[in-house]
Amino acid sequence: MAKRRGAIVGYGFIAERGHLPAYAGGDLEVVAVADICAERRRAAAAAIPGVRVYESHRELIAKEGAEIEFLDVCTPPYAHAEIAHAGLDAGLHVLCEKPLATKIEDARSLLEHAARAKRVLFPSHNYKHAPVIKAVRQVIDAGLIGRIHQVTLSTYRNTHARGVKDWNESWRRERRYSGGGIAMDHGSHTFYLAFEWLRSYPTAITAKMSTQGGPGGGADTEDTFSSTITFPTGVATAHLTWTAGIRKQIYTVHGERGAIRVENDDVEVAIIGERAEGKSGGVTWELKNEKISSEWMDASHVTWFVSLLRQFGKAIDDRTYVGRDAEDALRSVELITTAYASANDGCRELELPRPV
Repeated sequence: MAKRRGAIVGYGFIAERGHLPAYAGGDLEVVAVADICAERRRAAAAAIPGVRVYESHRELIAKEGAEIEFLDVCTPPYAHAEIAHAGLDAGLHVLCEKPLATKIEDARSLLEHAARAKRVLFPSHNYKHAPVIKAVRQVIDAGLIGRIHQVTLSTYRNTHARGVKDWNESWRRERRYSGGGIAMDHGSHTFYLAFEWLRSYPTAITAKMSTQGGPGGGADTEDTFSSTITFPTGVATAHLTWTAGIRKQIYTVHGERGAIRVENDDVEVAIIGERAEGKSGGVTWELKNEKISSEWMDASHVTWFVSLLRQFGKAIDDRTYVGRDAEDALRSVELITTAYASANDGCRELELPRPV
């Protein structure tokens, strides 16, 4: 079967080091690239045999729109909505890096547009495809720890992720490009995992954030973010920072009959056993520890993207134009935006829009 042909818009770090290698050997292939930076266009031409390069997504769509089936949007977030809409207007399926948009109304309009156009809108929620997260999913789905009622999600980084030097290495510290700081950058990963584990969408959030500074002291995006999120099924707490002394993910998932703790590749499953007089907590626990290689220290996450691209291709085959991942993307933007409003209003708890 012939491969589906597509194009990448925005040939930065994640496109070059994450997406592009993941296309190799799969059912999708990249035949064109657009980037506003001449150096990045030259890099794409050197990396992809026979690729056609363009200075803008508009030029690419005008020249290639009839020859390709999908658009892979890898620009900084400020341009996501515009480019994704242009792709849908041209009848293309759209894979889009997170966050789907920087404003709620833009994210919602993309879902509506995809449904009207009958084209797939698929967000790049790659953390769902990490082997360790798949292992957590198996434990929860098997019912081993019962109904989930509390999760904690902590992301520790010692700096913001750097962009390519050819264009703007610190675009994440400039709101005009990023739309926000670590909440905008890592919030989606944090929130869509909470949605999955608590099996619902949230109703309210209270948030606090701060900025210690950035390159040259001129950063206008936050580098530390903490929040408490209320769900119909329980509660989630999230802490994200670019000012830690280590790079690490620490997640805990708490159910009626036990808990799961994830620390990068290390997974501990604790299941409540028999009651035991004199024991702390009055019960015994059955503990299982496992190390599941997930390459957390490699920011390109190629193997995760291989799994994600298979799911994107399946959504195209199944005509799942606006699936659960797209809905999660919208709800993530709602949470991020409402978190900013809460932090700017003295950490006041704010209600979230009700799902339509």
